[in-house]
Amino acid sequence: MGEVVYDMSDVKRARYAVAAVFAVHGAVTGSFATRVPWIQDHASLGAGQLGLALAFPAIGASVAMPLAGRISHTFGARNALRGLISLWTLALILPSLAPNLYTLCLALFAYGATAGMADVAMNALGVEVENRLHKSIMSGLHGWWSAGALIGSAAGTLAAHLGSDARLHHALAAAVLTVLGLAACQWVLDLKPTEDEEPPPRFTLPPRSALLIGAVGFCAVFAEGASLDWSAVYLRDQLGTSAGLAAACTTGFMLTMAAARLLGDTVVNRFGAVRTVRAGGVLAVFGGLLVVVADHPAVAMGGFGLLGLGIAVVVPLCFAAAGRSGPNPSQAIAGVATITYTSGLVAPSAIGTLAQATSLVVSFGLVTVLACGLAVLAGVLRAGDRDRPTVTPAGAAVPDPRP
Repeated sequence: MGEVVYDMSDVKRARYAVAAVFAVHGAVTGSFATRVPWIQDHASLGAGQLGLALAFPAIGASVAMPLAGRISHTFGARNALRGLISLWTLALILPSLAPNLYTLCLALFAYGATAGMADVAMNALGVEVENRLHKSIMSGLHGWWSAGALIGSAAGTLAAHLGSDARLHHALAAAVLTVLGLAACQWVLDLKPTEDEEPPPRFTLPPRSALLIGAVGFCAVFAEGASLDWSAVYLRDQLGTSAGLAAACTTGFMLTMAAARLLGDTVVNRFGAVRTVRAGGVLAVFGGLLVVVADHPAVAMGGFGLLGLGIAVVVPLCFAAAGRSGPNPSQAIAGVATITYTSGLVAPSAIGTLAQATSLVVSFGLVTVLACGLAVLAGVLRAGDRDRPTVTPAGAAVPDPRP
């Protein structure tokens, strides 16, 4: 992308604008998740058919994310984000309109494809803002995504409680979120390619620079997906808790991750990405061990809380490292995002398959082993961080002072 001279007030305003886009993106996810039971009933699906359909968002995202870099190159970062976030918010309408399994799979493929492309575009702009501010902001941006997801989930819960038709609910939510997303995009950085800059390929495998960074993200997202989808089942089936307490464990896990992400930049700016992820890996391993040995719900809930705390900032830092690892931030971020989305697709079914063959305790033993990978591989997040020119408020290139 071409370098544009921005004063510091423009960059700070762009930071808040990107944070708002992250919140809008998360709100779409929260709005959809709470109405899945309505969508299942509307399409007359069994549990197995619903599980198949819910694999299609990740498939769509993995296929479409490599296109995001080409779109940003063609239209400029701001216009690309405007278009992609609008497609994503409007795609919220599609699943509730599907009358059967086949149309729902198609709707969820489109839903996931637009989600993934918007995800890459907003993370690439977040990395650009971070580079100009010379400090970590990616954890906080992802914290705003979590906050948006919680707000969307709360609104969806209210709509479900009132018995509203999901088609009407999602149409109204899509309209509001589209307006908010477009308004926020007005203030993001307007980055455009230079005349001699080669366009990225339409489809490409993740670059080598993204593979190890993606492996760190894979470990974190696997633990996140396993905990979100199976923590309530673990408390109910392994420890005999009530459905309400089991659900509270999942909610607590989400709140822990949201709070840790919103506060994570302070830790990263103080200790650096590598030490933060290593310490997070140790916390996650300890949390996984508590889950595995728990003989009381409070111990397991504490373990899931530590898992959430340990993995919360990993994915934001992976995107930040990917954006600094090569000449094309969007392509590298798309590569890391593809790997992490794959982890999110694999984790729930892998945990279920292993639990059926052995037990949920063994399944979360696997989660604990993968959490060790955070501590072992954390050093790759230093890739590209040294000697990369950044832009001062006056527009002059200087060495990046971050360790």
